[in-house]
Amino acid sequence: MQALVHPFAAIALSSFLLAAPTVASAWDMEGTRAVTLHTRDGEAIPIGTVTFQPQGERTAFALHLDHKVFKDFFLSMREFKCVEGSEEIQCHVSYPYANPATVTRDDLSWLEHALLFLYKTPSEFGARLWNGLYYRMAITDEGIVGTAEAVDLNLISAPPADATVAPYVPAERSEIAPGSRWIGKLTIR
Repeated sequence: MQALVHPFAAIALSSFLLAAPTVASAWDMEGTRAVTLHTRDGEAIPIGTVTFQPQGERTAFALHLDHKVFKDFFLSMREFKCVEGSEEIQCHVSYPYANPATVTRDDLSWLEHALLFLYKTPSEFGARLWNGLYYRMAITDEGIVGTAEAVDLNLISAPPADATVAPYVPAERSEIAPGSRWIGKLTIR
């Protein structure tokens, strides 16, 4: 009798494990992921990739923009790489100072600083640095989602006092009404 109990127990345990729901693993910051801008009318604009490489407690990242997607604009005596819509032009603004280029699941600030933008209308002349866009990022089960916030890019016209601290803290950013900007969302998947 005891010899029969073990095979039945093994079968029951196997059936239970196969029927049990699997736990979804959280999205990992590892490998090369696509960076995409999302317009308010539902268009997805892939603009490049970011490569993540875990390094102990932090994860290093390298951003690679696909310059074929961007159009060159010469604004305020400087060349910008921009995506152009009928109502708005959005230009990438490279963070100009050395930084750690690392993130954690709880601190994506240096990645957020690598993806700064400014916006302008097609009729406006020059770069209006007070029209900066900062994508506040959060990790979801499907990747990183960035929501546009307003920043004044003049803040980074001079080097920060401490190069290890990202300058656009929450007090330096303002919420933007949903749908008010042509590109209000950024994803990394």
